[in-house]
Amino acid sequence: MVVHHAPRRRPAVRRLHARSAAVATGILITGLLATPAPAHAGRDTAPAPTSGTAAPIGTAARTVGDATFKPGPCPKTPEPVAALEGARCGTLTVPENRAKPEGRKITLGVAIVPAVSDHPPPDPIVWFAGGPGDDAVGEAKMAVDGGLNRDRDVIFMSQRGTYSADPVLTCPNIDEFNARAVGLVYDAPSTERLHVQATKACRDKLAASGADLSAYSDIESAADYADLRTALGIKEWNVFGISYGTHLALAYMRLHPQGLRSVGIDGILPPSRAGSAATWSSARQGFDGLFKACAQQPACNRRYPNLSATFDRLVRELEAKPVTTTVTLPGNPKPVKVVLDGGALVNWMTSATHVAPEVPLALDELAHGKPQRIARQWAGGKLSPQAVGRVSHGLAYGVFCGEWTPYESQAQALKGGRDTFPSFPPSVLAQAPQLTYLRPDCAVWNVPAAPRSIRDVTRSDIPTLALSGGFDSQTGADNGPYVARTLGHATVVTIPYEPHVVFATSKCAQEITRSFFNTPTAPNTDCLKGLEPPEFATGP
Repeated sequence: MVVHHAPRRRPAVRRLHARSAAVATGILITGLLATPAPAHAGRDTAPAPTSGTAAPIGTAARTVGDATFKPGPCPKTPEPVAALEGARCGTLTVPENRAKPEGRKITLGVAIVPAVSDHPPPDPIVWFAGGPGDDAVGEAKMAVDGGLNRDRDVIFMSQRGTYSADPVLTCPNIDEFNARAVGLVYDAPSTERLHVQATKACRDKLAASGADLSAYSDIESAADYADLRTALGIKEWNVFGISYGTHLALAYMRLHPQGLRSVGIDGILPPSRAGSAATWSSARQGFDGLFKACAQQPACNRRYPNLSATFDRLVRELEAKPVTTTVTLPGNPKPVKVVLDGGALVNWMTSATHVAPEVPLALDELAHGKPQRIARQWAGGKLSPQAVGRVSHGLAYGVFCGEWTPYESQAQALKGGRDTFPSFPPSVLAQAPQLTYLRPDCAVWNVPAAPRSIRDVTRSDIPTLALSGGFDSQTGADNGPYVARTLGHATVVTIPYEPHVVFATSKCAQEITRSFFNTPTAPNTDCLKGLEPPEFATGP
């Protein structure tokens, strides 16, 4: 079923996110039918025992094949997560590389947040986090705030390499360089050299620790979740993935469909489309959605006519002559130098759709010699304490370099940029939004390519909810209809005027998601009626 939507009422203005729910934010992605079944696949096909009524899920130790679940303390998080109070927790231990089952083992943190309902059904929801490299346990607040556990238990497991896993494949040196880089020309060759040096230092450190970097992939992560289901004794469950988690969810549907009742994906990046060209297309969709909404609002259109042309002109002008300014950030006593060139402006805009009502005013100020608003937002996320040491670069580059770059040429990446933004200078088009310096980074990361089948589309009759935002400039809304072509029971919903990951920002998206898990073939989408655009800020 495809749902077409009306406009919606706008919530309060949001902060600019420190980093996307995707990566490089990280972005995100899917797949694998043609790949030979891994050696452990046989045990996944056997029906898992039901959790029973004697004990809640996650209260008993259990070993299935090479995987062991053990109850224990809740996983560590950078800050306390109130949503985990009362959770049942433990760890899942699995082989790091399933091709070497006698080799090193890794441990993944597990937290099960109980349902609010006194009588939840036996099929819980398992949450697939964004990134690549975000930790699912740290996203429990988002799920609980959205009422995902109203009717069902919700399971959070740290993906391999993430903050609450062991080993932890984070690299603060990369995050710290990204913070310093706000004072450098974004796409200068000298900036690239320093960025790649930081990536190589990260790679060398992780390899020296004994990590098998080739094992941090969608294929292994999907197997981790299949093992979790059987180790917890769950006969059937549901998946909800956001951002990169949609990539993993689509792969999981193909590789381990056993025991899958339904799948929700929000902020969709299909593996078959993953790469630099897709980021340009997504950016165009999100930008155009915002510019169109301003043009349709009389006050915004009068104050900021031809906003799209203004943005394109600013990209060209800043690339030719970058602007340097100094800003003061909350919690940072020292003034921060910020350089804005064309590439920086494109990447700022990719995240700025999260604070859409401010964007026309910010671009107008920049056009009139006042870059401070954009500079503060651009630097604020990168210099935030939350931007350091939280992302698993080991997992992120495992996905990027094993599954994306081997199957997209530099020519294809450049064509994606030229086709969508033909007026942009070549130096801007050389660095796809969210994936700056991806190819040289992957050259030093040096992991083997995943099987080509990782790029296959997912074909399935499992009921699927495909959610997108009309302002999503990180994973474009056209990915919803795209994945639905090969999903026999898909409901496609675009929430207008919303950015990347609508479950985080839209009450309507939350209502639809909860309804979907209760009735996967007929979710209630009535809340889409009467939605209205944001009221854009207008300056003097």
